[in-house]
Amino acid sequence: MSAALKTAPQPATEERVSEVRPVYLEALTLVERLHRRLLDVIKDEFDRRDRGDVNAVQALLLYNIGDKELTASELRTRGYYLGSNVSYNVKKLVEMGYLHHARSRLDRRAVRISLTPKGKEVHDIVAQLYEKHAATVEQIGGVSSEEFRGLNQSLTRLERFWTDQIRYRL
Repeated sequence: MSAALKTAPQPATEERVSEVRPVYLEALTLVERLHRRLLDVIKDEFDRRDRGDVNAVQALLLYNIGDKELTASELRTRGYYLGSNVSYNVKKLVEMGYLHHARSRLDRRAVRISLTPKGKEVHDIVAQLYEKHAATVEQIGGVSSEEFRGLNQSLTRLERFWTDQIRYRL
C-alpha cells in the first residue's frame, strides 16, 4: 500500500471532534488575546518614551509598511487589516505627516503610500522593540526558536485552512 494512502485524512469521528473542539476554541481565544496584548506592549513602549502622537494600531501599521510603497488595498491584503480601519488610519497618518501619499502613475484611482522621515522614526521604535524581544524571549519568556518554528507552522496551517474555507466555501 502506498504511503499516500496511509496518510490520507480520516473522516472526523465525534470522538476526534470532541478532542479537537476545546483546543481549537482555546487557540482562537489566544490568537485574539495575543493580538490585543501586542498592541498593549507597543502602546506601553510609546508611553515609556512619552510619545502619545500615534496609537498602537497606527505604529504597527507604520512598522508593517516599512520601506515599501503600497496602496491601502495592498495593506489590507498583506497586513490583514480591516478596510475601514486602514482607510481611517492612513488618512490620519497622512494628516499628521507620518505618510506620503500620491496617485499612482499607472492607475490614477489608486493612492500609493510610503513613510515620511517622521513615519520611519515610529517604524524604528517598533523595530527596536521587536529586536529587544528577540534577544530576551528565550531567556525570560521561555520560548525557544524550535517552539516558535512549530508555532509558526501551526499558525500557517490554520491560516491556510481558514483561507480554504473562504475560497472553496467549505
